[in-house]
Amino acid sequence: MDKNLSLGEAVLNFLTSLPPEESKVKQQELNKFLLWYGKDRPVNKISPLEIETYGAWITKSTGDAQKRLEPLKEFFVYLKKEKYIKVGLATHLRAKKAPVKARSRAAVKQETVLTPEDYEKLKTQLASLEEDRYHIAQDLRRAAADKDFRENAPLQAAREQRDQIEARIRSIQTAMATGVLVQTEEASEEAIVRLGSKVTLQDITSGDKITYTLVTRNESDPNKSKISIVSPIGKALLNQRQGNQVKVVVPAGELHYQIDSVE
Repeated sequence: MDKNLSLGEAVLNFLTSLPPEESKVKQQELNKFLLWYGKDRPVNKISPLEIETYGAWITKSTGDAQKRLEPLKEFFVYLKKEKYIKVGLATHLRAKKAPVKARSRAAVKQETVLTPEDYEKLKTQLASLEEDRYHIAQDLRRAAADKDFRENAPLQAAREQRDQIEARIRSIQTAMATGVLVQTEEASEEAIVRLGSKVTLQDITSGDKITYTLVTRNESDPNKSKISIVSPIGKALLNQRQGNQVKVVVPAGELHYQIDSVE
C-alpha cells in the first residue's frame, strides 16, 4: 500500500478500474469531492468528520443528495478493499435530513461531538480555505477581464469553485460553532502540529535547530520565524507529531528534519 497516495491518484486508480461508461458517469461527482477536499492531500488522512461534513454540504445543495453520494460511497469501499485506508469511510457518508422544527437548537448542537484534534483539524482546514478564497478572487478578476462572456469558460469555472469554497467554509464554521468539544486523554497527551503551533526542528544532517510558528498567509513573517501553513515547510509539518521526521522539498533539493518539540 502506498501510504502517501494522494486523493487525485486514488480517484484515478478507481476510475480506471471501472468500465469506460461507468467511469464517465461517476467522474463528475468524484471531481467535486476532489475540489472540495484537495487532490494533493494524502488519501489516508481523510477523517470520518470530514466525510460527514461533506455529506451535510451535499444535502444542502440541489439535486438528489443520496444519488449524488453513491459514486463516492463506492469509491470509499474501493479504498478500503485495496487497503489504501484502514478505516471504512462509506458508512459516514450519508445525506442527513434537516432537523424537524419541534427539536430545540440545543438538541441539534449535541449531535456534533468534537475532540480537540477534530476541532484543530477544522480550524486548519478553514485557514487553508481562506487562502483558497483569496486566490480564487484573483482568478475571478483575471477571468472577468475577458469581455467575451459568451464562451468564458474560465470565468464560469472560477465562479463554481468560489461557490464550493464558500459553501465548505460555511459548513466548517457551523461545525465549529455548534459542535460540543470533549476532552480525551489521548488528545491531551499528543503534541500535534496545528495552525498556531510553535515547532522546533532539528536538521538531521547538520544537527542545527530552528523554531517556526505556523500561521496563515496574511500573518506570515519569515523575519519573525512565522511561516504560512501553505508554504512547503508548513505543509510538511501540519498534523505531524513531536518526534516525527519530515521531508521538505525546496527548489534546491530536499531538507530533512526531526520535530524536536511542539508548543
